[in-house]
Amino acid sequence: MQFPFSDQTIIVNIPDTPTLLAEVRARFRARQGFALATLNLDHLVKLRTSDSYRAAYAAQDLIVADGNPIVWLSRLARRPVSLVPGSDLLHPILHLAAEEAVPVAFFGSSTEVLEQAATLLQAEIAGLHVVWKGAPPMGFDPTGSAAELALADIQAAGARLCIVSLSAPRQETFAAFGRRKTPEIGFCGFGAGLDFVAGQQLRAPPWMRKMALEWLWRALSSPRRLIPRYVACAVILPSQTLDALQQRWSKG
Repeated sequence: MQFPFSDQTIIVNIPDTPTLLAEVRARFRARQGFALATLNLDHLVKLRTSDSYRAAYAAQDLIVADGNPIVWLSRLARRPVSLVPGSDLLHPILHLAAEEAVPVAFFGSSTEVLEQAATLLQAEIAGLHVVWKGAPPMGFDPTGSAAELALADIQAAGARLCIVSLSAPRQETFAAFGRRKTPEIGFCGFGAGLDFVAGQQLRAPPWMRKMALEWLWRALSSPRRLIPRYVACAVILPSQTLDALQQRWSKG
């Protein structure tokens, strides 16, 4: 599935979870880094208006569909991909890291969340080794001196996988920066994934996720912050639908 912009095209190049896990395993074994982004409508809104964000997305090796609207648009375009939410990827990728003896770093959120998540996940996943944890300072610049210092510490700790728990666009920008500075490390941007593990945020109940209503759960949990975001997402849907139809027609 392609999402064209004036200067580049963003492509969901990983269609499902099994394909992603196979690719990540291969990169672990080859000692090759990567940057993984989880595309959703909020990202598309930001990508429309930010040259720097598009540049960061262009540096992502692996892009999955994190949001039912992306999946629906892909089906409309007849280039279907499966739903691969970042929060659902955290455990499978950490299990994979444990199986392949890949040391892990956690970056983002808060010190309390990182410590709690590391304790719980290492107790749950046999062989998981979290070798470094770091929370960014206030006003964190994902390509600035604090980012360089964090990457140096992650590398010195021996980590080859970094779970990034920041908001967009800082998350993808930091992953792109890390991909360039430390090419042997894999960066996975999973947003609130570690916060969910630590219990600092609650995910929607399974029945709401099955009905594609997780967005409503999140909106009700933080209406002042998220309702304007979802309104902006709704505004771009007509043009995204037209783009998807053009891709469908272009295939004959």
